Amino acid sequence: MTERRNRVTLQTIADRMGVSRATVSYAFSRPDQLSEELRRRILDVARELGYAGPNPAARSLRLGRARALGLIFTETLPYAFADPYAIGFLQGLAAAAEEAEVGLLILPQPRGVERADIVGDAVVDGFCVYSLPDGHAALKAVLARRLPTVVVDEPYLPDHPFVGVDEVAAGSDAARHVLELGHRRLAVAVVGLHHDGRSGWADVARQEGAVFEAMRKRVGGYRAACEAAGLAWGEVPVYELARNTRGGGREAGHKLLALDPRPTAILCNTDILALGVLDAAADLGLEVPGELSVVGFSDSGAEEAGLTSIHQPKHQIGETAGRLLLSKTPPKPRSVIFPHRLVVRRTTGPAPRTA
Repeated sequence: MTERRNRVTLQTIADRMGVSRATVSYAFSRPDQLSEELRRRILDVARELGYAGPNPAARSLRLGRARALGLIFTETLPYAFADPYAIGFLQGLAAAAEEAEVGLLILPQPRGVERADIVGDAVVDGFCVYSLPDGHAALKAVLARRLPTVVVDEPYLPDHPFVGVDEVAAGSDAARHVLELGHRRLAVAVVGLHHDGRSGWADVARQEGAVFEAMRKRVGGYRAACEAAGLAWGEVPVYELARNTRGGGREAGHKLLALDPRPTAILCNTDILALGVLDAAADLGLEVPGELSVVGFSDSGAEEAGLTSIHQPKHQIGETAGRLLLSKTPPKPRSVIFPHRLVVRRTTGPAPRTA
């Protein structure tokens, strides 16, 4: 009770100065409504009384806006600031937020964790949902808030704007590239099919039951191209990783390259996995691309390694998502599908003649 009696409020300052509470409020929120002299006097008294300013949460409730966007994604914060694709996307989203002079509140949902409570408590004007699996508790909490929401990559929600690429077409282009080079012994290294932390061989049923829609479609694109070329997809080995790490890619590479007959081309659904597969090839003394071709996905950090990859405009995707959320006119549900392109570098070449 003592703390409540001694707490300094806008009314405390107004009483001390003999002005209205609204006048004091203007000094903090609408300085253009006061003379410079009056505002200076109000701020001087506020400092004297130890008043730092209106409570941000309460002010947001009064104004009906928080001037902040909430970003929800299924990774840890260290991962978000280390993964090249995530960095590019975040830069684009942050650029849109900075342009509109609003903040960005990051609400991570690491794999295996579903924190709906932090979504319900977030003081934001809208949400950017970035790569959530089907049925995630945080997604349900977002929809329950009924705030403007934009989805990036996955899952597709017909009633909300969506930003991404055509995953099936992009996956097909990656597979078609090595098929046209004459490869017939293909293998696949993937991450992001499920949310259960499992690594190991992924049969067709596990692929089709993947809870991450974008990765499910990306692998579906690989499959479509292979089947169009007459390959039986059930005979294409697919090794799944629980985490998108270079070490995981190396593990997958060793598993796949130990098969007999050995694959001559490996498709990876991220560049990070592809770099790990190249590490495994180096461990085994395999020539790339003479004995093995490797294709990544997203073209993030791939250029330095000379990695053939599917390019995605990550910065533009993030910036577009932010601008859709910040639009003064709420966007009608629509999809913004950015073009992708295959970037051929030195990790792919014709199939070995003995293959």
